[in-house]
Amino acid sequence: MTVRVLLVDDQALLRSTLALLFRATPGVELVGEGGTGSQAVELARSTRADVVIMDIRMPDMDGIEATRRITADEDLAGVRILVLTTFETDDLVVRALQAGASGFLGKGASPEELIAAVRTIAAGESLLSPSATTALIARFLEQPQITTEVSTQALVQLTDREREITTLVGAGLSNQDIADRLFISPATAKTHVNRAMMKTGARDRAQLVVFAYEAGLVSPSQRRSP
Repeated sequence: MTVRVLLVDDQALLRSTLALLFRATPGVELVGEGGTGSQAVELARSTRADVVIMDIRMPDMDGIEATRRITADEDLAGVRILVLTTFETDDLVVRALQAGASGFLGKGASPEELIAAVRTIAAGESLLSPSATTALIARFLEQPQITTEVSTQALVQLTDREREITTLVGAGLSNQDIADRLFISPATAKTHVNRAMMKTGARDRAQLVVFAYEAGLVSPSQRRSP
């Protein structure tokens, strides 16, 4: 399967370098380039990319707002966002995840890491390991000035088992870890995770971790060390 990639970064030199990488990579098609958040939104709609590689700090509209607009557009439901940034601070990364990004990567990543990240995101998985995602969100939510809004209706829709498994996902456990903890098969654990994602509107596992924290199912003290 060919992964269609849209590249959005305000640094022209970096865009040129990455464009060469994508054009030389089998199974990856570069379908567009942009340098602002507004262009990211417009190009996401016109190119039908599978993955948008999004910078955070851009003129006109930042990458977080562009991510929010893309992921909120029902016509772009299949588009995944990979945040590629120099600013790997906890608050920016988590804000990007909360806006709908499926993961992030630093601009110092190797070409191999970037290509692997694109394919991971395109496959519908979150780029960050569950424990790494949890660590970021936990540190972010420990800040007292941060408040979050939770869909109570979505939480009520979860069965007791789905709520239990969502809590474990939020604590940083993988499907295998959950299976071992609850004495079920990994396939069954995955099924419950997928159902929980569907009911909470989570686009991927990273979004389910965010939901678990916002819903109060997990507190920072419960997180698993990365």
